[in-house]
Amino acid sequence: MPVSSTTRTDTVDLSADPAALLDEDWLQAVSEELDDKGQALMAQVRAWILPRLNDRQAASGERLAAHGAGVALILAGLQLDAATRTAGLLAALPVEHMEPRSLRNNPVAAEFGGEVARLVQGAQALIRLGQIARESNDSEARSGNQQEMLRKMLLAMAADLRIVLMRLASRLQTLRWHAVSKVPCSPEFARESLSLYAPLANRLGIWQLKWELEDLAFRQLDPVRYKSIASSLEEKRVEREAFIVRAVEGVREALEAVGIEADVSGRPKHIYSIWNKMRIKKLDFSQLYDLRALRVIVADERECYTALGLVHEMWNPLPEQFDDYISRPKPNGYRSLHTVVNDEDGKPFEVQIRTREMHDFAEYGMAAHWHYKEAGARGGQVKASSQYDRQLAWMRQLLAWNTDVSNEEGSRPEAQVEMAVEDERIYVLTPQARVIDLPQGATPVDFAYHLHTDLGHRCRGARVDGQMVPLLTKLQTGQTVEIIAAKSGGPSRDWLKPQSGFLASPRARAKVRLWFNAIELQQRIVQGQALVEKELQRLGKTAVNQEQLAQQLGFARADDLYVAAAKEEFSLRQLDHLFQQQERGEQAEDEDADLFAQPGRTAGRETASTQGGVLVVGVDALMTQLARCCRPAPPDAINGFVTRGRGVSIHRADCHSFAVLAERHPERVIEVAWGQGKDALYPVDISVRAQDRSGLLRDLSEVFARQRLNVVGVNTQSRRSLAHMVFTVEVRDGSQLSQVLAALTEVHDVVEAVRA
Repeated sequence: MPVSSTTRTDTVDLSADPAALLDEDWLQAVSEELDDKGQALMAQVRAWILPRLNDRQAASGERLAAHGAGVALILAGLQLDAATRTAGLLAALPVEHMEPRSLRNNPVAAEFGGEVARLVQGAQALIRLGQIARESNDSEARSGNQQEMLRKMLLAMAADLRIVLMRLASRLQTLRWHAVSKVPCSPEFARESLSLYAPLANRLGIWQLKWELEDLAFRQLDPVRYKSIASSLEEKRVEREAFIVRAVEGVREALEAVGIEADVSGRPKHIYSIWNKMRIKKLDFSQLYDLRALRVIVADERECYTALGLVHEMWNPLPEQFDDYISRPKPNGYRSLHTVVNDEDGKPFEVQIRTREMHDFAEYGMAAHWHYKEAGARGGQVKASSQYDRQLAWMRQLLAWNTDVSNEEGSRPEAQVEMAVEDERIYVLTPQARVIDLPQGATPVDFAYHLHTDLGHRCRGARVDGQMVPLLTKLQTGQTVEIIAAKSGGPSRDWLKPQSGFLASPRARAKVRLWFNAIELQQRIVQGQALVEKELQRLGKTAVNQEQLAQQLGFARADDLYVAAAKEEFSLRQLDHLFQQQERGEQAEDEDADLFAQPGRTAGRETASTQGGVLVVGVDALMTQLARCCRPAPPDAINGFVTRGRGVSIHRADCHSFAVLAERHPERVIEVAWGQGKDALYPVDISVRAQDRSGLLRDLSEVFARQRLNVVGVNTQSRRSLAHMVFTVEVRDGSQLSQVLAALTEVHDVVEAVRA
């Protein structure tokens, strides 16, 4: 055990006056094991505090003198030094005796020294923290995660471990008072004792405080179930403890008889632990085998199995309840022998056997007792590897070291015991008592961004513990922070300068960068939009839909087009090129003449117009032309549209422009077919997409030269290392077009070659 199991649990007489409470018997009990200097200090504090306590009471009705006397006795049972016992008594004083916070004019510091005054102030700071948390109406502040944050903040606030122990002792004394006086405490107070203080005592390895905190709080929260479990126990606690004493002595003597030196300890299981196990594992009372337990610590593994054999010789084992975690460790590395045996009366109890190394690993390593006990269904699979866990392990080792110091070696160290591991986090409170976890060195700006990004942007000031502070102020654990924000606005660029010290959190710094990036993006959008609109005005296209225009140019949105134009990644000349292509496809729509009245038309007879190799059914000597919007070529399926003054315009059957014209003027559609002209050439557009590189155009031109094709037009553009080229070439028919497309796709870096 990290600390002695002989803690004095006597409660003081609640009806006595302060002088009777702090009498010579109390002084003797609270000064036990102290040297002459420590005993003199306890006598001095008793004389100093008596006239200041009088008959004053706490808000609960508990007399302050009784509370201070009980706290000091509990701390004495934990074998703490004289300064801690003195501070435990003085912490019961009303707040006015502790002010001002500066130690220079503090009456306690003047009378008992700075060390005692710092301990008292630290303890009262933790009391204020608990009051803020209990008075909170924020449901999130009462969540399980927030309870864990409160535990961490409580430890972080107490740079001296003794302050935490004083706080635990004070809470235990208050619960004892409620039990003895029959005055019920509030459910919130009892729940806080179960969810905050008992787990903290558990994590520090102070078992005797843990079980009493749990039992007393459970008794207040659920007195009916508490009494039911208590009546189910066939023995009184005193009798069960007596059995443990006899069993420990018997095992120790048996081991000494075979030459094994062992550390044997044990304790009865308390009522809350019994109920908790029944609830979590869904067991009946009759199924519990570890209401009483022994722990045997030996030198090596061989002695573990020897001790196991001796235990099984002394008592009858239950084979189905034996677990060998030495040969088959738990997933987290925990190793030990667990067995359940029946005593002389046939009542089961548990025995754990392990080496010192296994015990240290279980207590302070990944398989720390508090991990697998508090993890619930995840028990045995949780690892203690964080900075916080290592800090707790160190403090538990410190308590064990403090207990093992021999009285004959002189007085105990009186110097302040500082945490060996510096915590890299701080824990501050919102006005609603929510605990916020921030990095060391965090400022109110970090705090604001942690709560909400918009609040961080609008942060203009802060109050810390009710006082206005600069935004550069470094926050400390336990402070309550309130942000003063403007209705609108954004962050300052100075916040991003490392030397300015406004931000310590990388997360908050990233949010500020995102804000300025968004501002810069908006500025580029405005700038690019002005450039595009100016070019459209020059081209006489101000009525165009700019969203559709952006999509036609390959952009998802108009904003993307504006940004590309502002960054000069897009040439505005491409707008002119796009409009020219559209005009080519729509020019036939403007030619609305009726050519059916022209002479030379002979109905009911097929004559062929050989111009362009196209036959117009039913019309003799009619001029034809190939439409530039789709550039048809044999063997494309084609249709004709009668224009005004330019004969029949020949379109591919799937041409979008022809579909529009046919819908508007269906009477002008005429049937056409390809003729037999062998020397006719047809211009077609070929679209090539490729990774842009040096010499690409040269390689493509060589393909056309090998195919003996005449290139009559080229249009190229490059964007983000991707080249898009449109070649207008003259082909005889579709087979020649297919050959050149296949040849183009074989060129290095060409992604796609298709007919446009």
